[in-house]
Amino acid sequence: MRKLFYIVSVGMLMMLVACGTTGKQARKKQVGEVPEPVSLSFEQRRKFDYYFLEAVRMKEKGQYDAAYELYKHCLDINPMSGAALYEISRFYMYLGQEEKGEEALKQAVRSDESNFWYKQTLASYYEQKMNIPKAVAVYENMAEQFPSRLEPLMSLVDLYNRTKSYQYVVNVLNRLEELDGKSEQISMEKFRMYLLMGKQDSAFVEIENLSKEYPYDLRYQTILGDVYLNNNRPEEALAIYRRILKEEPNYAPAVLSMASYYQKTGQDSLYQLQLDTILMNDNVQSDTKMELMRQNILQSEQTTKDSTQIVALFKRILARPQQNADLAMLCAQYMITKNMKQESIPVLEQVLSLDPENKPARLQLLSYAIGDNNLDEVIRIATSALEYHPDALEFYYYLGVAYYQQDKLDEALDVFTRGVRQINEKSDKQIASDFYAILGDIYHQKGLSEKAYAAYDSSLVHNPDNVGTLNNYAYFLSMEKKNLDKAEEMSYRTVKAEPDNETYLDTYAWILFEKGRYTEARIYIEQALRNGGDKSRVIMEHCGDIYYMLGEKGKALEYWKKADAIKDTAEGETPPTKEEIERLKRKIKLKKYIE
Repeated sequence: MRKLFYIVSVGMLMMLVACGTTGKQARKKQVGEVPEPVSLSFEQRRKFDYYFLEAVRMKEKGQYDAAYELYKHCLDINPMSGAALYEISRFYMYLGQEEKGEEALKQAVRSDESNFWYKQTLASYYEQKMNIPKAVAVYENMAEQFPSRLEPLMSLVDLYNRTKSYQYVVNVLNRLEELDGKSEQISMEKFRMYLLMGKQDSAFVEIENLSKEYPYDLRYQTILGDVYLNNNRPEEALAIYRRILKEEPNYAPAVLSMASYYQKTGQDSLYQLQLDTILMNDNVQSDTKMELMRQNILQSEQTTKDSTQIVALFKRILARPQQNADLAMLCAQYMITKNMKQESIPVLEQVLSLDPENKPARLQLLSYAIGDNNLDEVIRIATSALEYHPDALEFYYYLGVAYYQQDKLDEALDVFTRGVRQINEKSDKQIASDFYAILGDIYHQKGLSEKAYAAYDSSLVHNPDNVGTLNNYAYFLSMEKKNLDKAEEMSYRTVKAEPDNETYLDTYAWILFEKGRYTEARIYIEQALRNGGDKSRVIMEHCGDIYYMLGEKGKALEYWKKADAIKDTAEGETPPTKEEIERLKRKIKLKKYIE
C-alpha cells in the first residue's frame, strides 16, 4: 500500500505542476458532469498512458484497490477518456454504486460515440435493470450507426418481443433479411408475429415467399405445407405434399408430413399405412424413423400401453438393413423399461454388431450376466469389451473378479495388473481403491505377502476409508503376528464404520486375541455371533480359542465342535484348507488350543 500511495501522491503533484496550479485548491469535478474536451500536452499524454497501463497491470494481478485509484488518477488527467471512464464504471458497478457507474458509462459513450462495446455494455446494463425503453433506444442507435452488425438487431427482436411490439419485431426482422438474406428462422418468426397480430394472410404470404425464394428446396415446400396443416388449411397442405411426393416419392420429410396429415384428419388406417411406408423404407434416414418410433411409444403410453405392438413393429424394422445402431438401441431401451430382459439380449447383441464400440450396450449385457452369476458370460463380454475400450476400468474389474471367483488366480492377477496400469489422476478413487484391494487379496492367496501389503497401501492411498481393505489388511497382519498395533487401528475403524458386521467384529476380536487382551476379545466375538457369525466356521472356531484362553475350556470345546459341524462355507469366506480342518479336529481331540 505504501508504494501505491507514493505513486498516487507523486502523480497528483506532477498533475498540479503540469496544470499550473499554485497554492489554490483545484475544484474536484463530479462524476455526473460532462467535462469539456481536454487537449493534452505531450507530457500529460505520457503520464496518462503510464498510469493507465499501470492500472491495467494492477487489475490483471488482482490488485483491484490499486487499479481503482490509478483509473481515478487517469480521469484527473483526462476526464474525457472513454477507456478510463469505461473501466471506472465497472468498478462502480461492482461496488454497488450503480448511479455513478451508469453515469460514467454514459460519459464513456459520449466521449467515444464510435465505440461499439461501450454502447453494448450500456444497453446490456439497461436490459439487466429491466429499463426496456432505454435499452431499445441504445440498440436502435447502434443499429443505425453500425448497419452491418447483426447483434443490435437480434437484441431488438428480443426486446420488442418482450414488450409485445409485434410490428416492430417484423420491422427489425426485415432489416435482418436485408443484411443476411431470407432464412427459415426469420420467415418462421415473421409468420408467428403476423399470426399474433391477426394478420393471417400476411403470415401465409411470408412462408410462400420463402418457398418461392428457394423453389428447388423441397424442405421449404414441405414447411409451407406444414404451416397450412397446422393452421387448419388441410386441403392446401395435401396439395403441396402430393406435388412434392410426385416429384420425389421417397422424400422423407414429405412422407412424414403426409402421415401427420392422415393423423390430423382422422384417417387412422391410412396413417398406419403411411407409418409402415416410412419405417420399412430403407431410403428414409434413421433419425426420421427414430422420431416416428418415439412418437409411437409416447402415443402407446398415453393410450393402450400395449407394448406387444411396439415390440412387433421394432422387430419388423430391425429385420431390415440398418444405417446405424440407433433404432436397435431405442428398441433395447424400450424393452428394458418394460422388464423384457430376455427379449432385449439379442437386440443388444445386434446393437454391438452394428456398433462394436457401444459401451452402454455392453454394460447392460454385463449387468445381466452378473445378475445371473454367469461367470463364463461375464468373462466373454468383458474380454470382448476390452478390445474396444482398453482404458475402461469397469471391464477389467468385472473380468478380474469373474476369474477370481472361478479360482483362476493367474488369470485374475493378469487382468488386475493390466487394469491398474489404466489408473490415473482422473480415475474414480473408489474404483481404483477396489482394484488394488482385490490385487492385494490375490497376492496374499499366492503367498506374496509383501506385494499384498503394498497393494493394500495403494488401495488406502486412493480411499483411506475402504473398509474391505482395512479389514483384510488388518486380518492378514494378525495372522502373521506382524504390526499388531497398526492392525488394531485399521480394524477398529472398520468396526466403527459398520458395528454390526460380523466379519469386521471377528477380525477385531482376533487381533485383540493375538495381543493377549482376551476379555476384550470375548466382547467383540460375542457381538459377531449375535450378528450372524454363528453360521461361520472361522468365527465359531475363534470363539472357542478365546474362551480357551479365558480358562473356559468346556465352552471352548463346545464352540470348536459347532465349528466342525458347519460344512457350508459362509458368504465371503474361502473354503477351509486340509490343514485347517485337521487342526480343528486335533483341538477337539486333545481338548486344547493349538497355535
